[in-house]
Amino acid sequence: MLASQRKQQILQILARDKQVHSGELSQRFGLSEDSIRRDLRELAAEGLLQRVHGGALPISDAIAPLETRKYVQSESKQVVAKKAVALIQPGLVVFLDGGTTTLELVKQLPANLSFTAVTHSPTIAVALVDFPQVEVILVGGVLFRHSVVTMGAAMLESINRINADLYFMGVTGIHPRAGFTTGHYEEACVKRALAGRAAETVVMASADKLNSASAFAIGELNMASTLVVEHDLTGDLRAACQKHGMTLI
Repeated sequence: MLASQRKQQILQILARDKQVHSGELSQRFGLSEDSIRRDLRELAAEGLLQRVHGGALPISDAIAPLETRKYVQSESKQVVAKKAVALIQPGLVVFLDGGTTTLELVKQLPANLSFTAVTHSPTIAVALVDFPQVEVILVGGVLFRHSVVTMGAAMLESINRINADLYFMGVTGIHPRAGFTTGHYEEACVKRALAGRAAETVVMASADKLNSASAFAIGELNMASTLVVEHDLTGDLRAACQKHGMTLI
């Protein structure tokens, strides 16, 4: 079998099983694990999978720059946002992460809903200008251009003075083995910090984020109390969410 054919089969197995193990692939193809690891390295370099210890996971499509992500899974994000907006009750203090799904959430807000929104996303803050009943706290810091959010010591110091009721956390991947992941190390650190300052963490997940992973771990699935999705979960991901006591909407 040609290497290109083997790699294609690996991708097919990955799409079907949502993970591959180097040892199992070695036995399947009658090759050494070194040869399989080389295949996985090359596929990872092409952006076709995410390597993890012992194998690989499907790579998330949600790691593109913000402007590109506006047009990815837009209908799925709208459906998820409509479900999630009911979680925001009058008087709450709510952390709003950056990202296109959160932007859809803002668009679904009732015009007369009164709450306090805390965000490190200038894009989200500007979108909230049209909601006069919402008090908006924009947390400053160093601008991370890829996601258009602030980061750094000043940002972290500011959120450490806030106790939020809810945190709508943006992720790029949700996988039963890898947990919640994102494409950038500093973003993962910021998300953990925000989750640590909120009574409840809510994750809104469009279809492209399910059963996929990115390079940097935010945390295990038990760090979120609620997962909002377009369609009901199945298989290992549903079982993992239930195991961790997560509410599925």
